[in-house]
Amino acid sequence: MLHVENEIQELKDKLITMWDAVINQLEKTQQALDTGDRDMALAIQAAERRINAYELSIDRICEDFIALLQPVASDLRFVLTTLKINTNLERIGDIACGVSEFISDQDTEFNLEIIKHMEADKMLALALEMVKNLREAYILENTLKARTVYKRDRMLDKINDVASYRAIECLDKFPNLRRETLHILSIVRKIERIGDQAKNIAEEIIFHIEAKVIKHKRKEKDKEE
Repeated sequence: MLHVENEIQELKDKLITMWDAVINQLEKTQQALDTGDRDMALAIQAAERRINAYELSIDRICEDFIALLQPVASDLRFVLTTLKINTNLERIGDIACGVSEFISDQDTEFNLEIIKHMEADKMLALALEMVKNLREAYILENTLKARTVYKRDRMLDKINDVASYRAIECLDKFPNLRRETLHILSIVRKIERIGDQAKNIAEEIIFHIEAKVIKHKRKEKDKEE
């Protein structure tokens, strides 16, 4: 195997390791949201430092790759794609940490009826599924699988769009749970941002594999829809 191929494989392995760590954070967030487990929420916050360390390490490897190997064509696209996915994954880790802070701020677990009415649990399950599918798409270099996240992102957007109205309904029904309802509304907003980051990752995977930038085309299509 050539030196460049070795470096590319090492970079891929590092990114997959980070991807797994982010998925683990989201899975723990899902469990903590379901059970109100404060200890797990605090563990998520502690593990955030590890995600940040992965990001810095991958950034450094990418910089060295460009400086020392001066890649062109598909190798250059690969390293640029890796840099951007690395940033998106770190932001998803940040969001998981942010959600966990609302959970650890609770003295008791969230009211399940409010969670269900605002569909926060459904959103988190969708977001986790998107990040897992993108990992598989990246490994298999499968753009069809990468594109599946667009539909789920629109589902997240729709839930987020009505979240304020549903929060008002919960405030009317549970006047003693105002703070809790607002916490859940904030969680919904954060999870919607995971969809945005996942969509960015999908675009980078497609760019890398198909060698074309579809970001602006997607924006134009979204406007038309």
